[in-house]
Amino acid sequence: MNVLDLFSGIGGFSLGLERAGMRTVAFCEIDPFCRKVLARHWPSVPIHTDIRELSAQHLSADGSRIDVICGGFPCQDISLAGKGAGLEGDRSGLWRDYARLIGELRPRFVIVENVSALLSRGLGDVLGDLAALGYDAEWHCIPASAVGAPHRRDRIWIVAYPRSIGLQGIANWARLAETAGDDARSEAGGISVSSAASDAFGGQFAYSGPIGRMGWGQSFSRHPRWEITSEPFVRRGDHGISHRSYRLRALGNAVVPQIPEIIGRAIMRVAK
Repeated sequence: MNVLDLFSGIGGFSLGLERAGMRTVAFCEIDPFCRKVLARHWPSVPIHTDIRELSAQHLSADGSRIDVICGGFPCQDISLAGKGAGLEGDRSGLWRDYARLIGELRPRFVIVENVSALLSRGLGDVLGDLAALGYDAEWHCIPASAVGAPHRRDRIWIVAYPRSIGLQGIANWARLAETAGDDARSEAGGISVSSAASDAFGGQFAYSGPIGRMGWGQSFSRHPRWEITSEPFVRRGDHGISHRSYRLRALGNAVVPQIPEIIGRAIMRVAK
C-alpha cells in the first residue's frame, strides 16, 4: 500500500508504516532540517514543501498512486499550552488542507495524529469533515508509554475509511490489531500484546481503552523500559553542538513509530 506522509517531520509515521509492509511514495514537510533527514533516509522519495500548494495533480505528475494518507497536523493552536484558537488558528487550521487532499485523492485509509486536547478543541470538526467526504472514523488516545517509552506523551489517533466499506467489510478489526501486535513483537522487537495494558513504569498508568472495531484496547501491554543512550542528562546543553537544538526539536515533534506500525499491520491484514 502506497503512503502519502503529510507533516512528515523526521519520518516517524513512515518508519512505523514501512515496518508494517507499506511503502512511502511522497512526503510533505515544510521544515528544512527535517527535509534533510527525510532525504537522507528516503533518498528516492519526493518531498513536497507546503501542503497548501500540494494537490492530486502534483502527486499524479510524480506517478504516485495513494492508498493511505497519514500525518499529524500542527497542534500549536490545539494544545493546552497554546491560546486555544483550535482549527481556526493559522497552524492547526492546516487540517483543512489535509481534508482537501483526502477529498482529492480518495485514499483507502487515513491515519491522523494529534495531541489529546483535540478531544475538546476540534475533534467534532475533524470527524465532521471526514464524514462530509464520505469517511467513517474511529479514534483512541494512546500514550507513548503504552509501547514502552519512558514518558506519557498522550496522543489521539484517528483511522478513517470510506463509508462504502460498511461494517461487514471491517468486522475483523477487533482480532486484527492484536495479531498485528504479535507480528510487530516478533519482527521488530519490543512490542508485546495482551488484554491488560500497562506502561513501562510498572503499571502506574494502564491503557485499557474501549475495544472498537480495530480492537486497539487489546493492542498494548507492559514493555521493557527504553534505554536512553543518545542524550545524556545535561541541563540546557543546546548551544555549541552542531544542530543539537534542531535535532531535539525534531525528535520532540515526532510520533513514536511503534504505534503507527501496529495500526499499519492491522490495516494490511484487513486490506488483503
